[in-house]
Amino acid sequence: MQTQLAPEYKDTPDGIAAEAILRKCVHCGFCTATCPTYQLLGDELDGPRGRIYLMKQVLEGQAPTRKTQLHLDRCLTCRNCESTCPSGVEYGHLVDIGRKLVDAKVSRPATEQAVRWALKQGLPSPLFAPAMRMGQMVRPLLPAALRAKVPPRQHAGDLPTRTHGRRMLMLAGCVQPAMMPNINRATARVLDAAGIQAVAAPAAGCCGAVKFHLDDQEGGKQQMRANIDAWWPFIDGTPSPVEAIVMNASGCGVTVKEYGHILRDDPAYADKAARVSALTRDLSELLPELAQSLAGRVDASRAASADGSAARLVFHPPCTLQHGQQLRGGVEQHLRALGFDLQLAANEAHLCCGSAGTYSVLQPALALQLRDRKLGHLAAVAPTVIVSANIGCITHLQGGTTTPVRHWIEVLDAALAP
Repeated sequence: MQTQLAPEYKDTPDGIAAEAILRKCVHCGFCTATCPTYQLLGDELDGPRGRIYLMKQVLEGQAPTRKTQLHLDRCLTCRNCESTCPSGVEYGHLVDIGRKLVDAKVSRPATEQAVRWALKQGLPSPLFAPAMRMGQMVRPLLPAALRAKVPPRQHAGDLPTRTHGRRMLMLAGCVQPAMMPNINRATARVLDAAGIQAVAAPAAGCCGAVKFHLDDQEGGKQQMRANIDAWWPFIDGTPSPVEAIVMNASGCGVTVKEYGHILRDDPAYADKAARVSALTRDLSELLPELAQSLAGRVDASRAASADGSAARLVFHPPCTLQHGQQLRGGVEQHLRALGFDLQLAANEAHLCCGSAGTYSVLQPALALQLRDRKLGHLAAVAPTVIVSANIGCITHLQGGTTTPVRHWIEVLDAALAP
């Protein structure tokens, strides 16, 4: 796609990066076939190709409008289009640039600004945990829409206390410890059973994705730099540096894997960010080794359904796993090898569930349509448990079904022999 950048963007880092991405697009339209919002709305401007044209117009000097902003807002950033694109268009990076440029020129209504401010300041805040506990105390009294965002209080098990020669860093996350603490503890227990010690850097916080995707890219970068500083002594300054940085939330994982790209022009952090990204592993990437180490020690019948029968699992692969990180099939293959009855939905397993970070709050109507469509396909498998790999998907799906929705690591942890 030929472009003629406006003088204000020519020779800027954003302009150079965007032009390189735009030039890869060949207008083929394959991306529209796998775009969730295009499927729902049928509007070319609510598909990747149409949004690319809108961003191209802005970069060439056309003034963006509120309508431009709305079409970009409706994008889930699921990156399904990247998996489909035959030309390798890095749409996710392009839409980050496009949103930044449009938001700099188009003001939002006050109510939208307030909601976005509350999300980007509240979710990573230390006050989130006490607020969540308060919400859980009064959960039965909450309106249904809010109650769906507040999971019942989870009684997580104990953390392992053994030390091991092998160590891996684990990011606790900003909301996960308060909403679903058992995910982190189950991760630590499974790694411990495989002879790996999970360690946490107390100063590490939010991965930066929330602010970065809510009109505050510099605020997100500051959180990324803070995490790098917190992790660096474990990576470079100890007699036994950690082997990897493990992510059990695929949304955080895809962001940390892109620290090197996001901070590539930062002279103080570019090299460190690239090192951090290279060390980062989604938890599922450890499954081949875990399956080998735990073989013979897993009893899949222990991960039983509520009535005591063997659990029939259906896996929802988050977009941040299958499209953002391009990791497919590993969870299914290795959990089956360990004895679990695990399937994918027969239809549209590649499509987004509608969670998409804060999307389910900012675009609730579209998010609920996508959730219910996804749950319909998952229900066709007649599962007793739905498993996923990202807390956002888990919470969002659970809000629309009585079938338990859990992280796959919790199911594996429950199946480990004492």
